[in-house]
Amino acid sequence: MTGSTTELTPGVRRTTLPSGLRVVTEEMAGVRSAAVGVWVGVGSRDESAALHGCSHFLEHLLFKGTPTRSALDISLALDAVGGEFNAFTAKEYTVFHARVLDEDLPLAIDVLGDMITSSLLTPDDVEAEREVILDEIAMHDDDPDDVVHNLFAAQAWGADTPLGRGIAGTESSIEALSREDVVGFYREHYRPEAMVVAAAGNLRHDDVVAQVEKAFGAFLGGVAAPRPCRTGSPVVVHPGEVAVSKPLEQVNLVLGMEGLARDDDRRFALSVVTTALGGGTSSRLFQEVRERRGLAYSVYSFASSHAETGLVGVALGCLPGKVEESLAVVRAELARLAADGITAEELAMCQGQLRGGLVLGLEDSASRMSRLGKAELTHADTLSIDAVLDRIGAVTLAEANAIAAEVFSRPELLAVVGP
Repeated sequence: MTGSTTELTPGVRRTTLPSGLRVVTEEMAGVRSAAVGVWVGVGSRDESAALHGCSHFLEHLLFKGTPTRSALDISLALDAVGGEFNAFTAKEYTVFHARVLDEDLPLAIDVLGDMITSSLLTPDDVEAEREVILDEIAMHDDDPDDVVHNLFAAQAWGADTPLGRGIAGTESSIEALSREDVVGFYREHYRPEAMVVAAAGNLRHDDVVAQVEKAFGAFLGGVAAPRPCRTGSPVVVHPGEVAVSKPLEQVNLVLGMEGLARDDDRRFALSVVTTALGGGTSSRLFQEVRERRGLAYSVYSFASSHAETGLVGVALGCLPGKVEESLAVVRAELARLAADGITAEELAMCQGQLRGGLVLGLEDSASRMSRLGKAELTHADTLSIDAVLDRIGAVTLAEANAIAAEVFSRPELLAVVGP
């Protein structure tokens, strides 16, 4: 085994190979599964306007075959052992992941390494997958929840900006992408120094490192330092309203404002506040909008963050005749939150809800792997689960109410989709 190894938190170790590739693992006692993911630090925000949708296009193509495996071989390899196998593209990274029995982890690593390093990207595969992606875009365009959140992001950051554009691309941008565009993007961004291999489950760290070195082979031949976490200047968030008319039975809307960047220390206080606002069936919005007034079936709050910016908001779907009343109620709740904050009882309840949800959500190997990969790629420091629990528990009422007053008094953005 080569490279330098450090223990990040109890049970979590990182080895940095000379090529810059990082291998991060967590050994979980008492499980018979293992999950592994290759996290690549490139996403839709790294695309120019001419390459809009290229990250997602490439994600699809890496499943289409290598010199030693056809697309069917790749599928059969994991199906034959009952494994789960998939990928997804986000604005700031692309992830290829598998979950298998612990004894089959070497196979999963081998298949992923082969795909990442040796995909053929043939002209025929590019054309075939182009049609699949166009179908996928049409499917998302038929989903009002997807449409309204994409509209919200476009209003916030600008429809022609990397953050404001949709991840999958548009019909015109996908039709315009050439094989040379995709291959060039692949060679530029799929580099060892931009990648993290994360694994969790019944495993040994040193074994995983050796398996990764074998699977990635000559791809790891260079010498480089790992790419640091993405940084940037604050991004301007544009308030305003945007609407798209669609012949639907319901109106879907997102009302929100600028939030916090990913590493802002106040994010724990904000998570407490957004939980009180719309994080569960006991939250203010659920009780007021659904239980008391019957205005909407689904209503919830959210907070999303990126390297240098973020958004918070409320999403709901209601009948067309209830839009104005629903908006009035949500705006009143946001104003009350900004003016008066939350109560001590809400603070304690939301801290318990967040702590319990975190622990329960991390009881399987796939969620542990995802936590490791995302933290390594996007955060300067990897906090242990206990440290995160402590940070949530340490939020004071004054801190929660200070961030509520600051964030929820900011100018609003509104995105609406419906008849």
